[in-house]
Amino acid sequence: MSDTGLTGLLDTIGLGGFTGASNALTMDKPYPDSLLDTGAQELIGRPLPRIDGPLKVAGRATYAAEYAFTDLAHGVLVGTTVGAGKVVSIDAEGVMSLPGVIDVVTDYDTFIQVPQQGGETKAPAQGVRKITYRGEIIAVVLAETFEAARDAARQLKVEYEEKDGRYDFEQHRREAEKPPGDNIPSHSKQGDVDAAMAEAVFTVDATYTTPSQNSAAMEPHASIATWDEEGALTLYCAHQMPTSGAQQLAKALGISQSKCRIVAAYVGGGFGSKLGIAPESVAAAVASRKLGRPVKAVMHRQQVFEATVRRSNTEQRVRLGADQDGKLTAIAHETIVSNLDGQDFFEPAGIATHFLYAGENRLITHDLVRLNLLLSASMRAPGEAVGMLATESAMDELAEKIGIDPVELIRRNDPDCDPEKNIPYSSRALTRCLDEGAERFGWARREKRREGEWLIGHGMAPAARTNMLQKSSAKVSIDARGCATVESAMTDIVTGSYPNHAQIAGELLGLPLDRVRVTLGDTDLAPAAGSGGSWGAGSSGSAVYLACESLREKLAKAMGVDAGAMTLKDGKVIADNRSVDLASLVGDGIEATGQIAPGKQEKETTQASYGAHFCEVGVNAVTGEVRVRRMLGVFAAGRILNEQTARSQCLGGITFGIGGALYEELVHDVRTGQVVNHDLAEYHVPVNADVPQIEVVFLPERDVHANPIHAKGIGELGIAGSGAAVANAIYDACGVRVRDFPITCDKILPGLPPV
Repeated sequence: MSDTGLTGLLDTIGLGGFTGASNALTMDKPYPDSLLDTGAQELIGRPLPRIDGPLKVAGRATYAAEYAFTDLAHGVLVGTTVGAGKVVSIDAEGVMSLPGVIDVVTDYDTFIQVPQQGGETKAPAQGVRKITYRGEIIAVVLAETFEAARDAARQLKVEYEEKDGRYDFEQHRREAEKPPGDNIPSHSKQGDVDAAMAEAVFTVDATYTTPSQNSAAMEPHASIATWDEEGALTLYCAHQMPTSGAQQLAKALGISQSKCRIVAAYVGGGFGSKLGIAPESVAAAVASRKLGRPVKAVMHRQQVFEATVRRSNTEQRVRLGADQDGKLTAIAHETIVSNLDGQDFFEPAGIATHFLYAGENRLITHDLVRLNLLLSASMRAPGEAVGMLATESAMDELAEKIGIDPVELIRRNDPDCDPEKNIPYSSRALTRCLDEGAERFGWARREKRREGEWLIGHGMAPAARTNMLQKSSAKVSIDARGCATVESAMTDIVTGSYPNHAQIAGELLGLPLDRVRVTLGDTDLAPAAGSGGSWGAGSSGSAVYLACESLREKLAKAMGVDAGAMTLKDGKVIADNRSVDLASLVGDGIEATGQIAPGKQEKETTQASYGAHFCEVGVNAVTGEVRVRRMLGVFAAGRILNEQTARSQCLGGITFGIGGALYEELVHDVRTGQVVNHDLAEYHVPVNADVPQIEVVFLPERDVHANPIHAKGIGELGIAGSGAAVANAIYDACGVRVRDFPITCDKILPGLPPV
């Protein structure tokens, strides 16, 4: 099962240039024997600190907006103040006389096409005539200082011809249509759900709604563009996927990809909003080319909410039917989402429903409502994050109707093979996670109780996130000193790519981490799929593995032994009763490039990571306030490369899930399309006081069908199902079932009994 937005972007753009690999592998067969299981350096799986951590805490890690140029011009973006219509005129001359102003770049006659997630936009990022949503970027004001540019941008007069827009989902939901394209099927059917529901002993038929959300990454979208005398562009930016980003940008600017370099060494969070090229990148590039000097363009926080991307709102009808034993006989998950006119992407809320539970009769649909709101695209765990809020709340409702424990209901419906494709799972530890989690949490001993004004309850939900492998490459070299360097266009969006890559190389080459250097996020390096869809470690990490495997062959040849007979540890190569310095075998240095690509295994097996969430909440009987008191997540995601960074990812994911259940809601004015809460003061995300101590447990697992390192995606697994565990705990505590997320006090209070 593919992720619509991410794989759509890769499929549309393509990842070319993967040539010259010393060791290339297509995953057509299982890879049962991994060198990581026989390494002697003992780096894999340990909770090792981030090698990039000291740079970040010391302020020496350079982010997109921090590169220094002596002749830098500052650009401030200007967005539309109407939600539909067209630009009639932009009075650039009216601000040109202001102190420090250099130019106003509009270029709306150029009509630059910028591919976005899931297809090309019908409107350009720079040069907008037709306005498709409020806040759409139409100009960049350039000045000698940021303050001068900001002042001029605020004074820039734009004349519009405003038209009636489509802003109200409820008003237009009946006009929902089947999405175009076939990235993943928007509609699928198996058996007869209606007949099965009519015959079922127990049924649930409920509708759940989730609002639009924003990624709200800590680092705003930022770019610095500079052109050389040969007409080549270098863009320092905050992008998750530099290789495909360079292809997008080159296409947008009408230049050869070879003349477009992207540097994204450190990215301060993205969560999907930085997958594709955004308006500030194109604005900086266009303005820099026109001025002949470097240009910096940084979105202010409000523009991040108004002009990047959002997770679509959803309306999800879930129908479940079960027999007298609690075995599912019918599963229907019908979703309505929204996006701009002409966009193929839809929030794939039913993506986990395809493979999570058994059931002969199945219906999964997604329909699109066309609205004049911000572009809908991938946000962390696209599909599962909001889809499992609905399905796992419905499963909890079904368990109550049947009168069995929700853990037992899930166990009874844990299938042996994919219920739709009839193919095996690559590995599946769902029931193991349930059992381990229930025991650690004390699930069997739980009880509803009251502590003063607080009603205490418990909830649980499973976790499931599709695993993906994407084409990626990496170069690894060993210099004459016996130190290794890993190079790849892969990025680290605070997920742990730097330490993961270093650990893999160090383990396979027998080097301590202080002798391994990692350079990432530069398209001058080996192409990579980048960070997204939880594929980063498995894809780019496998490319590092393959490069190191090739280097081991070269070391074995230099030593005159079989590679399988070598032990590499602490800079020594040990074989044939000899121990020699690794440096003595490499001459002036050796290097190798590894390349991984998906193959038949992704079609012959269903691959996913699994887990189980358990939650305790308190609901205030007077105010309806909810406090999450404790949470436990138990996960199985193949080999855990670094327990510390993996745990960090799960902690962040669970916190994301708490936010989806209780806080996050991007509000659009249904009269104008304006984002009402366009900053972190009004768009609420969980803060420290909202999040309890979270326990994360990993179960040992290897997935030989996934990749050579036997690891599966974990970055988005923590979100999947965690919000539903919170929602189910709230119901257990106070008896109020809220199906309209987020669950705020006003939705709980009417259902509470009088104090």
